[in-house]
Amino acid sequence: MEKKKFNFKIPHTYVLLISVMLIMAALTWIIPAGQFDRIEQAGRTIAVPGSWHSVDANPQGFFAIINSIPRGLLESAEISFFIFLIGGAFTVINETGTVEALIYKLSQKMAGREILVIPIFLFIFGIAGATLGFSEETIVFIPMGISLALALGYDSIVGMSIIASGAAIGFSAGFLNPFAVGVAQGIAELPTFSGMGLRIILFIVLWIVTSIYIMRYATMIKKDHTKSLVYDGIPKNKDTSDEFIKMNKRHIIVGLIFLGGILTIAFGVIQYGWYIQEIGAIFMITGIIAGFSYGYGPSKVADLFVLGAKEMIFAALIVGVARSIVIVMEDGLIIDTIVNGLAGTVEGVPGAFSAIAMYMIQILINFVIPSGTGQAAATMPIMVPLADAVGLTRQTAVMAYQLGAGFMDSIMLTSGVLMAQLSIAKIPYNKWVRYLGPLMIIWLLIGVVFLVIAYYTNYGPF
Repeated sequence: MEKKKFNFKIPHTYVLLISVMLIMAALTWIIPAGQFDRIEQAGRTIAVPGSWHSVDANPQGFFAIINSIPRGLLESAEISFFIFLIGGAFTVINETGTVEALIYKLSQKMAGREILVIPIFLFIFGIAGATLGFSEETIVFIPMGISLALALGYDSIVGMSIIASGAAIGFSAGFLNPFAVGVAQGIAELPTFSGMGLRIILFIVLWIVTSIYIMRYATMIKKDHTKSLVYDGIPKNKDTSDEFIKMNKRHIIVGLIFLGGILTIAFGVIQYGWYIQEIGAIFMITGIIAGFSYGYGPSKVADLFVLGAKEMIFAALIVGVARSIVIVMEDGLIIDTIVNGLAGTVEGVPGAFSAIAMYMIQILINFVIPSGTGQAAATMPIMVPLADAVGLTRQTAVMAYQLGAGFMDSIMLTSGVLMAQLSIAKIPYNKWVRYLGPLMIIWLLIGVVFLVIAYYTNYGPF
């Protein structure tokens, strides 16, 4: 008899997320409840080292579990509505054909050198991640990156990588990242952005390694499209030069309006500390002005905006579902217990291994606290005295945090940003993990090497 081939099908993304949430809910019945005392310091709520204490358990039952989903949607509303706004604005801009015309122009300019687009875009978004803390903001550029990649003969994975992975390596190196390194150094009482030299070297290494990795994959699938991990789910690449829109004066005007919007956002983030709400507002008005400038009437712009927002429903909802996992752990009072238990394992670990242990702990904690700033506020007050006790410099502890909090966001199910990016790109989570997995291992090993360097050079100033 012919044996039946067993095919394991990865469940739907919502099923995966809810499964993780149910596991966390079950752990609230097993892991002892506990909390740190917290104080306000420089406008932030931080945990007091050594203050963990048991509290009455609050295991999450059936109603708490199902209620966590609407609560997650509510608490992540800022990001969800941000996604709706950029979806609507980008659809208006995209309908003008400006992005398509620009991509066609770029593809002509890069004829025979298409592969260079990869390191160029990685560098641009890497700098944005390292200086502006780009994370949620990358969602805006995912459709553009995919359009560019397809036009150059690659696939949607390459398109997402040049945007998302670029921002990820920049965020992880974080030499001028105010939202992660800046906060962590403030808690550690280090000079802001001190130790920048080693972080810049780290960024360059990550940029080179990531560029080579993506370029190898891109070259492989350009030679044989059937080797693309998303070959069955995307339009087959072909010569579409006759189908592209040729650039005209209106496209140039819309392009300048879009560029003006991006520059305004960059200025606002640097000068005034703008975040999602302000960025969404600027992008919304940019899309509206672009539509009017192209000659669309108010009703046409409104119709396109609604259409674009509708296409983002899956991405916007998934952010809320991912947030519900954290809500279950917070309400079950097990996050502080997990942090305290993991931090305690660093004590007694000798030499450079203590830095690596701290790094691994931050990676594990990142799963339950996916926010970079939130993880800094929750863990650095614990890790700084631990670093002092085991003979690590505080700067090394900050690097362990930034690497542990940065890399895994590119692959974790609990990352609402990643889930939104994949939804917009229409890339199945299992295909993304299969693609990024080897690169993730390389990133993690690079992190180990740099922490060993930090240990033996007494990375400081202290």
